[in-house]
Amino acid sequence: MKTLLLRKDDVRRLFGMTEVIGAVGEAYKAFSSDQVEQPDYIGIHSPSLRGEIDFKLGYNKAAEIISMKAHSGGFTNNPAEHGVPNSMGTILLFDARSCALICIMDGSLITGLRTGAAGAVSVKALARKNAMTIASIGTGNQARMQIRAIAEIMKIEEIHAWDSTQETSSKYKADIEREFGIPVIVANSKKEAVEQADILITTTRGKGSLVQADWVKPGTHIVAIGTDQRGKQELDPEIFRNAKIIVDSLSQCTEKGETWHPLNKNIITKNDIHGEIGEVLLGRKPGRERDDEITIFDSTGMAIQDNTTASKIYQNAITNNVGTFFQFFE
Repeated sequence: MKTLLLRKDDVRRLFGMTEVIGAVGEAYKAFSSDQVEQPDYIGIHSPSLRGEIDFKLGYNKAAEIISMKAHSGGFTNNPAEHGVPNSMGTILLFDARSCALICIMDGSLITGLRTGAAGAVSVKALARKNAMTIASIGTGNQARMQIRAIAEIMKIEEIHAWDSTQETSSKYKADIEREFGIPVIVANSKKEAVEQADILITTTRGKGSLVQADWVKPGTHIVAIGTDQRGKQELDPEIFRNAKIIVDSLSQCTEKGETWHPLNKNIITKNDIHGEIGEVLLGRKPGRERDDEITIFDSTGMAIQDNTTASKIYQNAITNNVGTFFQFFE
């Protein structure tokens, strides 16, 4: 057998956001059907605060594919000192029947795509059907990716955006209006943006001041993206007290997601968590049941999302004869 090499340009032309949304939905359903083995991810922080690299491993039993993703970030001096990007990703795919390496692909696009798709999957399942206005707290790359994904499944009438720096917010406004033609109002404060939201997206680094409970109007769906490890937080834990809480992974979100904070403060118990998004997609648990419900989707990110997305890219590459095969094993 030979191993397939897929570079960044190969990956870019093999997959669109609509397919990623489908792949992520399948990932959630597989996870909540006990078809996934997914150890805790490993994070290594390099010396002198240069950055970090995370390793995520997942086994999709139904597809017989094992994936391993290495993703680094925060290496701000890389372009000047080493001639490589400050953030990089690599995904390895193994045939689980033999554990042979079948594909090496650039993973730098996949993390952003599948995280954006996760928000869209939750919006489709949990937001009000008449939701039209989005508030985006944070205006970086992932905030843009959330809009790209959500725009695939609903018509966005207006976006209210806030970021800690005016320059970043202004660039976001220009980029979104140029790409989608959606009006973006740059808010003077987080409160001003949140109060307008039918759908609230939080994509900050999770270490600043919080979105307060009394800013969130009834019927809002919250997509909480920024908190994926202890020490990060974006939401006032009081928001959880009377909300319907849906998580990507119960074990991850209660240990290092946004949901950990209200648990730690005894505002909620684990019994107050409605369930995993996969259970909602499978029809085992209801999604939104009333227009005035506040729903929260706590997304910590899972290896199975990388697995199903990368597997589809690999299949598309084989079908379309894209990439380079090489003899890896003697």
